[in-house]
Amino acid sequence: MSDLWLYKDFSMLPADLKQQVLDFIEFLKSKQPKKSQRKSREFGCAKGYFKMSSDFDQPLEDFKDYM
Repeated sequence: MSDLWLYKDFSMLPADLKQQVLDFIEFLKSKQPKKSQRKSREFGCAKGYFKMSSDFDQPLEDFKDYM
């Protein structure tokens, strides 16, 4: 079933049936669960959640042969 096929059939309907189809479409859209919108994030909201070790930027022993 393609959109073109649906449009063709819809355009051949009388005005009162078109209104019923539109009402049904609105009904179907209202049954769908609404997606919750994300709250905007503030800069620094995860501060304190992660700890980095003091030697984070130091070269790794595993790569000593490649340096």
